[in-house]
Formats: sequence, C-alpha cells, structure tokens
Amino acid sequence: MELSGISGIGYIHELCQAQYSGQPIGIFSVCSSNEHVLRSAFQLASQTGTYLLIESTCNQVNQFGGYSGMTPSTFSGYLRVLAGEYNVSTDRLIIGGDHIGPYPWRNEPVSLAMEKAISLVRECAKAGYRKLHLDASMKLGDDGHDVLLDLELASSRAAHLCAASEETFTNSTSQDSYPVYVIGTEVPLPGGAGNDRGLSVTQSDHVSQMITSMKDAFWNHNLEAVWERVIAVVVQPGVEFGNDYVVPYDTEKAKSLSDLIIDFAPMVYEVHSTDYQLQRALNTMVEDHFAILKVGPALTFAFREALFDLAMMEDEIFGKGSSDRSDLIGALEKEMLALPGYWKPYYSGTELQMNLLRKYSYSDRARYYWHRPRLHAAIEKLINNMRQNEIPDSLLSQFMPEQYERIRHGILIKEPESLVADKIKSVLKDYMEASRMDQVANE
Repeated sequence: MELSGISGIGYIHELCQAQYSGQPIGIFSVCSSNEHVLRSAFQLASQTGTYLLIESTCNQVNQFGGYSGMTPSTFSGYLRVLAGEYNVSTDRLIIGGDHIGPYPWRNEPVSLAMEKAISLVRECAKAGYRKLHLDASMKLGDDGHDVLLDLELASSRAAHLCAASEETFTNSTSQDSYPVYVIGTEVPLPGGAGNDRGLSVTQSDHVSQMITSMKDAFWNHNLEAVWERVIAVVVQPGVEFGNDYVVPYDTEKAKSLSDLIIDFAPMVYEVHSTDYQLQRALNTMVEDHFAILKVGPALTFAFREALFDLAMMEDEIFGKGSSDRSDLIGALEKEMLALPGYWKPYYSGTELQMNLLRKYSYSDRARYYWHRPRLHAAIEKLINNMRQNEIPDSLLSQFMPEQYERIRHGILIKEPESLVADKIKSVLKDYMEASRMDQVANE
C-alpha cells in the first residue's frame, strides 16, 4: 500500500479496501486522555512513521467538560500541540469520537438529551474529529419501560446525529476533510463492562438487520452519499475483560460474524474492549476483518503498573517511613476512598478484596483519578525523586525486568519518564504489530 500523500482518513479507506484484497491491514485506536499514555503514543508514531488514531468517549470529553475536564476543542487542540512536540504530521493524526450520542444525558427527556447529543456531535465536527461512532441506542428519560430501544428509532436518532455532523462540512471542498462514521451498538456502555462474565458473540442476523435499518434511516435523512463513508460496524466478537478475568478471542466462535461482513464490503468491524488480548489473538482478529481495534484501560493499567514499580523502588531507596518519598500508592488509595463514585458501583467484596481491586483490577477504575491535584503532585514528586537518585540495576531487575533488559542492551535509558513510556509502548506495540501499520509505513 502506497502511503505517500495519503491523509489519515485516506488510510482508513485504504485499509478497508485492503481487507478485501488479501491484505489483513488494520488500525488501532488509543482511547485515553491520560497525558502519559498520549505522549507514549505520539512517541511511537514519531519513531515508526505510522498513523495515529486517538479517540475520546462522550463521558470523557464533551461540551460540558466530561470527566477529563476537556471539551472537544480543548482535547483536539491538546493533541495538535503534542503532534507538533513529537513531530507527527497532523495529516497522520486522526481524532475520533466514541459513543457520540445522548448517553451522558440518558436520564433526561428525549428532546433535551438529543439536543445535547446534537450539540456534542457538532462540537466534535468543528474541533476536527474525523471518525465518529454514532450511538443513539440507549433508552432516554421518557422512552418507556421496554428493555431495548426500537432498532428503527435508534437508527433514526443516529442518522439525525450524522446530519448534524454533515452540516459542518457543507462548505468543504476536500473529500479527505469529510469524516467517516462507525455504526453499531453491541458494545459495553462507556465506562466499562463491570464484572459480568456472561458474554455472547453478536448474532450475524442482528448485524444484517442493524445495517439495513441504519441504511434506511440515512436514506430517510437524505444522507445517501454519506453512507459511502460509513466504514465500520461495532460488534462483539467474543472478547471482554472484567475486574479479574479476560475472555480471549476465539476465531471459530466468531466465524459466521467474520464471514458476514464480506457481504457489506468494504465495511470492516470495529471492536471495543480488546484490552489484555494476547498478541496472536489481536493478529487473528485483524485477519478476520475486525480491523479497528480499540484499547484504553490496558494502557492506563500499564501506566499504573509503571508508577507502582517506581513507587516500590522509591520505598526501597528512601525507606518506607521516609517523609521524602511520594507515597504515591497511599495517595491513590486516599483519593479513591475520598471520591468513591468512579469505582464503588463496579467493585464488591470484603474490604481486603476491594482494596486489591482499587489497585489491580483489569477494569482500572484508578484511571479516573490520575488528573486529580493530589495525585498529579505525587507523580511529579515520584518522578523527581527517581531522577535525582539513580536506580540500582539490581532493583530495576526486580521490579521492571523487561525495562532492565532493554537498558542492558542499550535500547532504553535509565530515566523515570522513559521507563514509564516504555511500559505503555510495550502494549501499543502489540497493537501496531497486529494491525501491521509499521510494515505498511516502511514499504
């Protein structure tokens, strides 16, 4: 695939076509607003010359700030600053939105919830978001008491959102500046799946019905031409994780789903909650047309692991009773106990079990706290302490053995920010290999 002069959106169109010409090419999506995760992703994109897709959810970033405190314009502006800092061309940066719709306002009446959802999609479009997952599948405040929202109504609302997005681009002359869309609803709700091990692969007839319903809704909203830019369908191919388990991908269980999408070529599948899948599973998913792989908690989990590793080494260097240490692990626990709303509905058990979950759960509810002032200060103190006090190699071998090996081979420098970034990039590299993005970039 020749990438010279192709924009990020152009690459997405190319990978969709390549999927049906015997080239199992994909792309991974970084779903995080964590500064260290984002910096690691930009570092890797700069080193490899690949495209970088970064997405925010409707809970994380919206016109009211979301839980990250950022609006679409501030988030996209921040990403562009990072792109300049790491010398990543904005042509290679793709900004996307996940679950763009009324979910944050689902308890409000339909008219108010949809008004806010339309405002959100317009703000995303204006801010330069060019990949939008339109999701109006949830029941709103006065929708009645049925278990599920009617498929036609959900499709109509999603098409309404698409129309609002398209209004932003009516004066654009470049096809590459127009957004691409993702449809589909059979995914965990924003924020995670909790700890329910019950899981089934999306039924292929459900996918067919949903695509047909959505296509009809686009036609009814005069969006026939826009349908050509619907590039992916979100489905559940049988992968998930909870607080203490990971459900691995099984290609045989997903075969009928994988075969079905061929009928709708060049559409591909987008998969959420691919976190913690083994490398070979990610490879197979891309080969099976699950070409857009989203990852988020696994990245902040790696970030948390790296911080804990540094904090444990700090304890050894300073002594656990020293007031000079950051006490980062203790600071996180205090913050989570003071503000339990982000974890308490998701964790249960004895006090000891919940203490373990707050620290080590795959769901990584700790990710909602790192931006808090107390923790931001603790991270800075930890990094400064470990920068000013050389870490013995033997201590690195104990707490960060992979990074220790890279330092011994001269691949990595023994500097705290580099150690943290390397831990995060080790996850990102699995996704890059599975999507074959680095191979394409170097052809």
